[in-house]
Amino acid sequence: MSIRILKDLEFEDWAVDHDVTDKMLCEAAKEIESGLVDARLGDYLIKKRVAAPGRSKQRSYRTIVGHRQADRLIFLHGFAKKDKENITKNERKALVKLCEIYMQASDDKLSQMVGEELILEIKCDEQDSKERT
Repeated sequence: MSIRILKDLEFEDWAVDHDVTDKMLCEAAKEIESGLVDARLGDYLIKKRVAAPGRSKQRSYRTIVGHRQADRLIFLHGFAKKDKENITKNERKALVKLCEIYMQASDDKLSQMVGEELILEIKCDEQDSKERT
């Protein structure tokens, strides 16, 4: 997979708290690139289920992802379905604004942001990433 896979720092905090690993996110990213999404929310935003350890996807987590086919994918927000059914209108507006920043950034700017640890990059094909397994 040749797209850039990134995650927002707030998403990373949520992922750590819920044991969502980079390996799980890589699998979700592959599915997204193949067209397997749960909902298209408009403005580059999609909703994608990620299975929690020991549970099916239906009883697991929802992620909100910024996605531009064959270019970049950015995990922005995560939540458990048991906690809420969906994002609110205000959350959607905020996520659209955040997504626009990431989607409008050049590759050089994204690399700079990764270097400054303002966002994190997931390396799916590399064994030695900062992956939590």
